[in-house]
Amino acid sequence: MKPTASVSLDLDNLWAYLKTHGDQDWVDYPSFLPTAVPRLLEVFGEHRLTTTVFAVGADVEREDGAKAVAAISAAGHEVANHSWGHEPWLHRYSRARLESELVRTEEAIVAAGAPKPIGFRGPGYSVTPELLALLVERGYSYDASTWPTWIGPIARAYHNRSVAEGAASDELFGGVSRVLAPVGAYRWRVGASASLVELPVTTMPLLRTPIHASYLQQLNQASPKLARAYFRTALRLCLLRGVGPSLLLHPTDVLDATEAPGMEFFPGMAVPSARKTDLLGWVLGELRRHFELVGTAEHVARARAAGLNRERDARRLESRG
Repeated sequence: MKPTASVSLDLDNLWAYLKTHGDQDWVDYPSFLPTAVPRLLEVFGEHRLTTTVFAVGADVEREDGAKAVAAISAAGHEVANHSWGHEPWLHRYSRARLESELVRTEEAIVAAGAPKPIGFRGPGYSVTPELLALLVERGYSYDASTWPTWIGPIARAYHNRSVAEGAASDELFGGVSRVLAPVGAYRWRVGASASLVELPVTTMPLLRTPIHASYLQQLNQASPKLARAYFRTALRLCLLRGVGPSLLLHPTDVLDATEAPGMEFFPGMAVPSARKTDLLGWVLGELRRHFELVGTAEHVARARAAGLNRERDARRLESRG
């Protein structure tokens, strides 16, 4: 029997990228969901893949976002919570504002026809002890916000140098405490509770370098052979180290710069969308060759059933600044 791996999609829209980059055009809420979602669902269908889609509440409250979530749910995919406003500085929020982010998004997802979410991922891998406590209180099964890599602080420094004035973040891509966090699933100790499971965005075992699809697309822009060799190496290390990878996708993995105006700053956008979609299909095929692919909720359920004993104290995370 093959080991388990999961695939998830952060349904980040064009406006969310522009907002994080400090581009004021975001206020008009430009959207590429009508182009990206059908294309992604087609790829998932070709690979008989049931995945998890982390949806942004502000999108789901709008017509195109609600239609996207309805189509995603109708296709059998899990819909999870990716915050309401997609601001990667949740550590600055009060407890009341954090709760509002969760509740508004839950309500929008349910109104669009999907079940109430049981999973959460913070934008920009943002998560705090206060947020984890709220997830426990609201009955969530898992969080998927951590990205255990030394690249995070470096990527944050690059982002902060390149964005418009006032858009810099001191917590984007995760804080220093995340660098040596576990690569595989574990339980959060939140007060007296250890019910909440963390399913990290997988990085390459040992090297702790990114393996999510957007990083592969950046390598694909330089050399398709390099991108494929790199991912094969990551899968071999996952198998050798007993890591069930949780692969992260984004809409930009099937879009190019002509379909996402203003996003020329984002890695891999110079690659034509057909070539990007081809790489994504290859990645999913390689992953399926070695692993049984499921969504993140099922991945967590299987980890629990196998006996998930590793715990990490939520107080090790950075709190509000």
